[in-house]
Amino acid sequence: MQRILVTGGAGFIGSRFVNALLNGSLPEFGKPEVVVLDALTYAGNLANLAPVGDCGGLRVVAWDICDRSTVALAMAGADLVVHFAAESHVDRSIDDADAFVRTNVLGTHVLLREALAVRPGRFVHVSTDEVYGSIPEGSWSEDHPLSPNSPYAASKAASDQLALAFHRTHGLPVCVTRCSNNYGPYQYPEKIIPLFVSNLLDGAAVPLYGDGGNRRDWLHVDDHCRGIALVARGGRPAKVYNIGGGTELTNTELTERPAEAVRTDWSAVREVPDRKGHDRRYSVDYAKIANELGYAPRIGIDEGLAETVRWYRENRAWWKPLKKGR
Repeated sequence: MQRILVTGGAGFIGSRFVNALLNGSLPEFGKPEVVVLDALTYAGNLANLAPVGDCGGLRVVAWDICDRSTVALAMAGADLVVHFAAESHVDRSIDDADAFVRTNVLGTHVLLREALAVRPGRFVHVSTDEVYGSIPEGSWSEDHPLSPNSPYAASKAASDQLALAFHRTHGLPVCVTRCSNNYGPYQYPEKIIPLFVSNLLDGAAVPLYGDGGNRRDWLHVDDHCRGIALVARGGRPAKVYNIGGGTELTNTELTERPAEAVRTDWSAVREVPDRKGHDRRYSVDYAKIANELGYAPRIGIDEGLAETVRWYRENRAWWKPLKKGR
């Protein structure tokens, strides 16, 4: 039986990947034993794992990836490590970057050091397109120079380089993935889509940064998980793979979609001052993973957003306590 360590496995994307591993959505992994290592901070939620909570193949270790002894215990016998754990909200990093440097850089270093003792078949480091900075036209390929603009993005760029250095120095079979903006069920409601949808469902206003012209490529979380699975199975060590959704929207265009789905008008939108250092446009070229591993996004933005709005409408009991806690 394959043993897979998933860090941050109670968070939004990590839990979706764990669910897919254990519910048969990723049959290429068979019936693995999955160890989730998650500190269960504000965005880590065991309720995200409820669909597979009774699965005998799941074990949860609720602790910090910066704790070396805990990491060693969780990683023991791992055939594959998929590293999602990260502080990821840009606004929080602008307010105070301490936790971002600690978790994203030091935590990644601890994991890489312990992986040297275990030598898993592959270590997949999950990163973000934000490490590239901003691009006015065209799309980033994986060899584009890194130019992060927020403390969050800088901490991820540092962890990317650290992970790749462990391959070059120690031969650790590391792959790095860089995804575009994710959305889907179970996303913590500080992120733009669940924040907008939940606010609109409550009849509250939604904040729109600046002129609303910032552009992002949108990727459904299930497509992202399929991309990660392809890299985990067949990615070449020391290589970076972009994973994109193929749909660019301005923040204004994005806001219009859930507003229409919830049947409200533009009067619910409240313009707010722009974020500091707000990147204008992100766009990844994912031809490499498409050509090498056969990746293609399957979930279109209209279908994905409609399903996401429906999920938040039907699962108020999940997100209401989270928003109240904020």
